Order: sequence, then structure tokens, then C-alpha cells
Amino acid sequence: MEVGQRITAEVIAVDPDEGQVLLSTAATEDPELWKFLKGLQLGEILSGTVAAIESFGVFVALDDGPRHPVFPGVGFITFPELSWRWFDDPSDVVEVGQRVSCQFLQFDTWNGEARLSLRALQPDPFATFADRTEVGQSLRGRVVKLVPFGVFVQVADDVVGLVHLSELALTPVESPEQVVQVDDQVSVVVKAIDVERRRLTLSCRRG
Repeated sequence: MEVGQRITAEVIAVDPDEGQVLLSTAATEDPELWKFLKGLQLGEILSGTVAAIESFGVFVALDDGPRHPVFPGVGFITFPELSWRWFDDPSDVVEVGQRVSCQFLQFDTWNGEARLSLRALQPDPFATFADRTEVGQSLRGRVVKLVPFGVFVQVADDVVGLVHLSELALTPVESPEQVVQVDDQVSVVVKAIDVERRRLTLSCRRG
């Protein structure tokens, strides 16, 4: 090891008097776990049970392979890989105890876990939307979120686009609340469709 190197370790003792925490990196050096993870193939389908939902992602206890020495499950799904659709809370997509099948993305050597994707096994609604929509086309949508730089508008099932603050009205506004509120129905025009980055740019301006 060297100073500045990132490691994953398990807390095995805490000494409040000395202000020290004793760590063990052996917790992530499980030969059986490493052998299992190294044997996985990109794109392989893995099944398991949602073990825990945390603020940084979802742990999955896989049907095959060993238990993780530290985490609730060997499988891990980041929030972007949970679903193609818009969601504010991961519990809107999965729940603890739910059975899931996911695609294997990569072996996370830092944490000793299998990075998984739940959405990879679902059709991408953005691709379908992009195939039948053109720049300049007018659409109706529902405002789903306000942010300081604009608003997000849902224009199709599981397809959300951004209306920048400068595109909310013909005259300048300082905040989106001056023009719209969540759940408002608005008319928008498609300004840009970026299929690769899955970004949809919209405008509410008229005239």
C-alpha cells in the first residue's frame, strides 16, 4: 500500500481513548469470492434477491457464488442502472426481498462486488421515442421536477426532457416557480435529441 491509495476494509475494533479505528483489508481478500467474480462474463445474467436499499445503491444477494464478507450482497446496482424510467426513490423500483434478474456489467475490485444492471434487461423507452420524434416537433407533457436551472417535463412513458430556464418563457425569469409548478401540463417543442447520452432538450418558448 501507499499513502493516498484507496482501500476497502472492515472495521474490527474502535479505540475511543486513542482515537483510532482498526481496519482489516483481509475482509475483501476472500479467495472464494474473488474466484467467483473473476469467473463472471460481461453480459451474463445473474439472479438473486434484493438484500438492502442504501442511499448509494442497491445490494443483491446472488443465488450463485459465496456471501460477501462485508456487504449484504455480492451484487450491487447503482441507481442509474435500476430503471430507464424517472424515479425519486429507489423503493419505487425495487423492494427488499424482491427477486431480480440482472446483467453483469463489471467486477468492482475495490469493493469485491459484481456491478449489475436491472434496466439492461428492459427495453429502452428513449430509443423508441427518438425513432418516432423529430426536432421541431410540438408535444404535450407534465412537469415532474423543478430545479434552479429549469424544469423536467415528461413527454412520454418513462421519457423526460429538460426545459432550460432560458426556454421557459419569452421574457427572462429568475426561477421556474415564476412560470410553472410540478404536475402542470405544458406545451413544448423538441430542440435536440441526444440518443447516445439519452438527453432530450425542450423549449416552452413561443414566438
